[in-house]
Amino acid sequence: MQSLPHGYRALVIGASGAIGGAIAEQLRADPRCAVVCTLARDTVPRIDFSAPDSIAEAAQALQSQGPWQLIVIATGMLQGTTGGPEKRLADLRAEHLAASFAINAMGPALALAHFTPQLARGQRCLCAVLSAKVGSIGDNRLGGWYSYRAAKAALNMLLKTAAIELARTHPQAVLAALHPGTVDSALSAPFRGAQIGRPAQHAARDLLAVLDGLQAEDSGGLWAYDGQRLPW
Repeated sequence: MQSLPHGYRALVIGASGAIGGAIAEQLRADPRCAVVCTLARDTVPRIDFSAPDSIAEAAQALQSQGPWQLIVIATGMLQGTTGGPEKRLADLRAEHLAASFAINAMGPALALAHFTPQLARGQRCLCAVLSAKVGSIGDNRLGGWYSYRAAKAALNMLLKTAAIELARTHPQAVLAALHPGTVDSALSAPFRGAQIGRPAQHAARDLLAVLDGLQAEDSGGLWAYDGQRLPW
């Protein structure tokens, strides 16, 4: 991360996932990075987007370890005990809609609320959330995947709105929603991720490179792993 000051401090939320873990690994290998702190359901402190109180508690516990120059929220849920991606409108179920919004939109939004105040002031800092191209309303040509699409679209709006507010106190900050593409991970495994996805290490490298190149005027945007700006 050449655009951040030497000795920058990084926080990766969702480090137990394939992409989050790969991002943390690459940051630890960066000689310019002084600290890499990770949060997940099995860390101390723990963070669990299905338990909103844990987000505030984790932020309070880590407050003395900041300020952070880099925060990455690398979480997401495509299917679980409540179901998976819906192919038809008739497949919609309230329970799965609620679960998707809780993990894919509400959790990251609360993480932004509690952790962005810990971003460094008066210098360049970066904060990214993992979004998805299927969350782009303008790019939706195939339909389906109702809950996941809608939750990621909501996440994009939440991040865009947060970027406007954060610019008032952190004018050099960049908030970005990032589309990692198809990655070989537990999330994509039921959808031929192992066959059509690329390694998480490659995705992490690409996402960090995109984030490294963004400027303050880019804050609030949705970006693909290849640097392409995606439509809302």
